[in-house]
Amino acid sequence: MTRTPRSRWVLATGNAGKVREFAAALGPAGIALAAAGDLGLRAFPPETGATYEENALLKAGFAASKLGRVAVADDSGLEVDALGGAPGVWSARFGGPGLTDGERVAHLLQRLKRVPVGQREARFVSVVVVAAPDGAVATFRGTCEGSILFGPRGDDGFGYDPVFLAHDLGVSFGEASVADKERVSHRGRALAALRAWLDGDEAGPFLT
Repeated sequence: MTRTPRSRWVLATGNAGKVREFAAALGPAGIALAAAGDLGLRAFPPETGATYEENALLKAGFAASKLGRVAVADDSGLEVDALGGAPGVWSARFGGPGLTDGERVAHLLQRLKRVPVGQREARFVSVVVVAAPDGAVATFRGTCEGSILFGPRGDDGFGYDPVFLAHDLGVSFGEASVADKERVSHRGRALAALRAWLDGDEAGPFLT
């Protein structure tokens, strides 16, 4: 059951799909969510942070300061052990600017073409940051362990999903149903931690 809204937050993103995803996750917890663009904020600082936490805070803190409302943002990436944790925070820019999702996947597979089964371990990581106008911050992290396939599987998902074999599911994110992916995904787990936090006393200052 969805609660009567107890707080109105803003999501610091221009991605309409992400707005729907966050709204669906936080609505039942009593958070009414508006897109930053709907409130007139359509540009954010460059994501120059060295960590997911820094990049998410850049967006959430900026929106909270500009709009005077509690803001939430996330940053995520794929970490491949055989590449020393790359692409990490550079996942959306891996291989250079202007590439399509398919071209980035091809670049990743090329980098891993000599890496055998058993040494292709990887994980998706998501960090969600909630920032208040007074500077208060809360951070939530979710991970999903898996490995990189030798080629794409499945027609669903986006980005690296078709080549990421999720250990919890035994299939790629490109083959998984939306419900299964949301249940085990890095962002789904970060949002689950956020929802649990909303029921504790520490969330009080963010719910005014």
